[in-house]
Amino acid sequence: MTTYLVTGATGLIGRHLVAELLEREDTERVWLLVRERSQDRLAAASRGWPNVAKTRTVFGDVREPELGVGAEQLAELAGAVDHLVHLAALYDIAADDDASIAANVEGTRHVIDLARTIQAGCLHHVSSVAVAGDHRGRYTEAMFDTGQRLVTPYHRTKFESERLVRTQTDVPWRVYRPAIVVGSSVTGEMDKIDGPYYFFAALSRLRGLPNVPLVFPDIGDTNIVPVDYVAAAMAHLVTAPGLDGRAFHLVSPEPQSVRQVYDAFARAAGAPLAAAELNHRLSQPLIGMAKLAEHLPGVTIARDAVLDRFGIPPILLSTLTFQPRFDSTATRLALADSGVDVPPLEEYADVLWRYWREHLDPFRARRHGGRRGSLEGRRVVITGASSGIGRAAALKVAEAGAVPLLVARRQAELEEVRAEIAAAGGQAFVYPCDLTDDESVAKVVERMLVEQPGVDMLVNNAGRSIRRSVQLSYDRMHDYERAMAINYFAAVRLILALLPHMIERRFGHIVNVSSIGVQGIAPRFSAYVASKAALDYFSKIVATETHGAGITFTTVHMPLVRTPMIRPTKIYDAFPAKSPDQAAEMVLEALVRRPKQLGTPTGRMISAAYSVAPGLVDAIAYQGYRIFPDSTAAGGDGRVKIGKGERHLGAAATALARLTRGFHW
Repeated sequence: MTTYLVTGATGLIGRHLVAELLEREDTERVWLLVRERSQDRLAAASRGWPNVAKTRTVFGDVREPELGVGAEQLAELAGAVDHLVHLAALYDIAADDDASIAANVEGTRHVIDLARTIQAGCLHHVSSVAVAGDHRGRYTEAMFDTGQRLVTPYHRTKFESERLVRTQTDVPWRVYRPAIVVGSSVTGEMDKIDGPYYFFAALSRLRGLPNVPLVFPDIGDTNIVPVDYVAAAMAHLVTAPGLDGRAFHLVSPEPQSVRQVYDAFARAAGAPLAAAELNHRLSQPLIGMAKLAEHLPGVTIARDAVLDRFGIPPILLSTLTFQPRFDSTATRLALADSGVDVPPLEEYADVLWRYWREHLDPFRARRHGGRRGSLEGRRVVITGASSGIGRAAALKVAEAGAVPLLVARRQAELEEVRAEIAAAGGQAFVYPCDLTDDESVAKVVERMLVEQPGVDMLVNNAGRSIRRSVQLSYDRMHDYERAMAINYFAAVRLILALLPHMIERRFGHIVNVSSIGVQGIAPRFSAYVASKAALDYFSKIVATETHGAGITFTTVHMPLVRTPMIRPTKIYDAFPAKSPDQAAEMVLEALVRRPKQLGTPTGRMISAAYSVAPGLVDAIAYQGYRIFPDSTAAGGDGRVKIGKGERHLGAAATALARLTRGFHW
């Protein structure tokens, strides 16, 4: 009977290898060394393993001396481990020197010390074909240091860790050098974006394009193998007799050209295939020109900006292809009687693509829509949803197939809105919240993220309007504070609470219901318009910082809407105003089209006029200030200066109201 101690059992190769070892009849025990904080990952991985009762957990960390294993467990392991399989490492081409050295070099040094301490029967070290660096030509399993250049910290630390195994251990050893490892050829399972997966997001953008003739330059070959092949090959090689002191290339016997790899995944993705390939002689000058162009001002910045848009590390471009041609003759001979072979990439590329699209696509939250349009199934937070524009917007959003998450202070009124949506065949959720309170917002967002599959969009509609001239506000600083509290700070508070979730999903759209007053000069609204303008500029700036994460903002410069909020100002009874339903249509448009700004022709006209002739706009606004009084509720006398009273405007007042239709004077 055979015993194993495996590091890195929760990683991609580790999970599949442990499953293979547990399947073997001669396996007596498999100790799994994991960090304590990885217990949940181990539990998830073990759900797919056979004979789990044969496993035992050992807590430790490869970055600590003797892996941080306690004295009691060291005593249990001493003389009891036939095979110590070292998989734990930092498999990240973009990682820096310090992180790579700590995990790969020092980690291997500690594993060697542990192997010596417990007198392991054999140390099995998982290296990488990266150790070959830029070696040109055939690179055999017997070759190691050929004077090759190692181009990244990953290459250097994998080389150094293999060197340690070869020179610093007195325990028998074997080394395994996988090529680029992708997901399972059977299930597609993969644990992270790596290797060719970095290009899947860009390839996804080509779906549905006409089959235009693509010409590929011959930039060299790569080598891709599925994880199930690597695990099955290792499970056989680990216990095969007479193989100590040797390295094994777990690679495809025939390297794949970049065009072959592209075509395999393009076919799976429904993207255009390559129609032809430039030969090596014609491709080399193009590659040379591309490298020279990197030294031109702005070229590298532009290139990196495009790559960042798709989540592709620039360093990957220098490691796309292999200079060496990996000879795996000895490995294939050792596997001859195992039935383990490398399947052609063309046979399982569609399996990998489907798994990526369903589980790993960093932009999958952006894919949405159905029979009723692009909003179908979207979770949309709407504040101020108990009445007015918020209530009307919630009804329209639900009608479009989205699921509104209704936010306001009063639960009873929110329940009425939810009931109305449900009666119409929709779905909504109620989240009572005081948006001016940090703790209340934190709790409601936490609850949303637990109860919902995701939050896609946010409509900051809740607000407070204060119409009062500055002459009546000298002792009313609280007017400005209250306006900022709900119109600015509350919206920012909710945005900040939801942004980490949206950034993680690489999708989110935020609609801020602002005011037409921000586009012009609205006398008596210094508190209200200033608070809305603050949110406008907050969003403009944050939009630049979150652009790469797919977070977008729309500012709706809402004109006057006939809601309870304007009722105290009686002169508005005679003003042209939108209904809540009409205002909700603007919100719906902002969610569907996601423009940067949305408003009315009047608002755009006033904004343009102020840019061209600000003095003239001031003069007109002053006339509006003179004509339209402070309301009685605001502390004014309520009398229109020209005309017949609050509800009956004179000719000048009527003309100004119509000229600036929707503007709130």
